[in-house]
Amino acid sequence: MEIKSNYKEEAPEAIMWSQKAWALLSTVRSQSPLIQCITNFVSMDLMANTLLSAGASPAMLHTLEELPDFTPQIHALCVNVGTLSAGWLPAMKLAAELAHKSGKPWVLDPVAAGASSFRLKACLELVELKPTVIRGNGSEIIALAKGSVEPTKGVDSSHESTDAVESAKSLAQASGAIVAVSGAVDIVTDGKRVVGAHNGVAMMTKITATGCSVTALIAAFISVDQSHVLEATASALSVFGIAGEMGMKMANGPASLRMHLIDSLYGIDEACVFSHAKITSLS
Repeated sequence: MEIKSNYKEEAPEAIMWSQKAWALLSTVRSQSPLIQCITNFVSMDLMANTLLSAGASPAMLHTLEELPDFTPQIHALCVNVGTLSAGWLPAMKLAAELAHKSGKPWVLDPVAAGASSFRLKACLELVELKPTVIRGNGSEIIALAKGSVEPTKGVDSSHESTDAVESAKSLAQASGAIVAVSGAVDIVTDGKRVVGAHNGVAMMTKITATGCSVTALIAAFISVDQSHVLEATASALSVFGIAGEMGMKMANGPASLRMHLIDSLYGIDEACVFSHAKITSLS
């Protein structure tokens, strides 16, 4: 499949995407949805601060005994398997089941899905629990689509996002989830339609947990518009990328970009979204 590499979009569609992205961010800010994150030790801080700076309310809660009381009250769930252990997996599964039964959307981040048989099996079992969105890098999405363990670079991708388009479409069709593939161009598909978000800067890959954090932001965006999950997912990816672009103008390196990324996400206004959002139809 040929993917357009340059941002060239007709004005009406570009305006539509900007309107959608701004409306969703504004709604997150006004409603402050409660987003439960069962995530890894490395990413907790940046994920929580990303949600707070966007206007959402994070809850980093993973104790199995608390889930029956807590999870049905949330607005969305984010499950990230980064530092996966046998002890945490039952809580991830139960939270996903409770969210699904309660009609709450949930997002799966299958970190390093193809790195080991244990990790792949766990991710495939979570996919069976009907995530609303699956967000990963190219290698993770390919591993899930194939259902096979493959040589990896740990949590880093060996594939560009555009290498994983067909795998993403296949996974979306098989799972019923919207599938997002992060990369230089973020790919989002429902199995037929494919869109690309072209925002962000390369240095964001030098900050740990930026991928995890945008997954949490996707959860916040879909929580306020469950009827348009593909659009909400693409909008979250674009808005997070815009924050990276804004932050990069003030940063001297990865550490300062991390700080300015959070500040920029907090400060994004309507004019910034309309002048920077770059979301295109790719098929």
